[in-house]
Amino acid sequence: MVASMTSVEPGDSSAHDDEQSVLDEARAVLDPLEARPWVDMEALDHAHRLLLVHAHPDDETIGTGATMAKYAAEGALVTLVTCTQGEEGEILVPDLEHLAAGRDGGLGLHRADELAVAMEALRVTDHRFLGGPGRWRDSGMMDTPANEAPTCFWRADFDEAVDALVRVIRDVRPQVVVTYDANGGYGHPDHIQAHRVTVAAVDRAADPAGTPDAGEPWEVAKLYFSAIPKSYLQAAVEAIRESGSEAFERAGSPDELPGGVSDEEITTQIDAAGQLDAKLAAMRAHATQIAVDGFFFALSNRLGQQAFGREHYVLVRGERGRGDGPNGWETDLFAGLG
Repeated sequence: MVASMTSVEPGDSSAHDDEQSVLDEARAVLDPLEARPWVDMEALDHAHRLLLVHAHPDDETIGTGATMAKYAAEGALVTLVTCTQGEEGEILVPDLEHLAAGRDGGLGLHRADELAVAMEALRVTDHRFLGGPGRWRDSGMMDTPANEAPTCFWRADFDEAVDALVRVIRDVRPQVVVTYDANGGYGHPDHIQAHRVTVAAVDRAADPAGTPDAGEPWEVAKLYFSAIPKSYLQAAVEAIRESGSEAFERAGSPDELPGGVSDEEITTQIDAAGQLDAKLAAMRAHATQIAVDGFFFALSNRLGQQAFGREHYVLVRGERGRGDGPNGWETDLFAGLG
């Protein structure tokens, strides 16, 4: 089911008003959209079905938002599974700092609200928290107190988490699944765990003996890991340096930055530049995590809309489709599936 928008009332009403104005601005970027609750329907009514598994609210937009918007606009069933509510995230809105885990708390519920608005912007109607909202908590970084909490996703009972995702896979019956690589892109425990759970769930969903009470087995045709080509990282480094920013002053090359993949390893490029407005609107919705005048928006301006609207993947299971893009890359996650 789609996550409901649960309001968090901070002590300062002006803070609430300021944040609400940010969310309203995100909505206003596109034509007004009515909230559309997920209705019960047959997944197979959709010719193309895409399932993405992400760790925290905002991860989906930064790495795969344009892709999600593109396929949703084309009529595919796009399902997002988010593993935690991101309770340990840093807060970029000063008036909302009291929501931090070390203070009043409530950031997770607030980020669920932000995520709901982001999904409106991307026109994605099927969003689910793994195991239900709040089942597993944001684990924070390695060697922090949050990472030791028994309720955090890093320390989740692995079979329980896998079974929860198997139920979604068998319900949605996606041909394509997207998640992170084995390092979670940049080493965050929840990203790594999302990778492990997703790979195991894809296997178990296809096994008639796996989670037998979760419906009929379903075999995913293609499994992808999201990725950033090192050539794009290099362009980002150069653009930020030219702007006078010191963001990358310590990085001599893309090889020194986390998350980059050689262009030779990339298999797929999705050109969704036509959905850039939707992606930027979704990013604005995640106001506690992404600064409107910060890194990503600066990159979108300096690298150009075409570059920022292109997202990249590595196919790790399934048959690679025709490579009619640059470098022989696929241009469609469903390439070769008919």
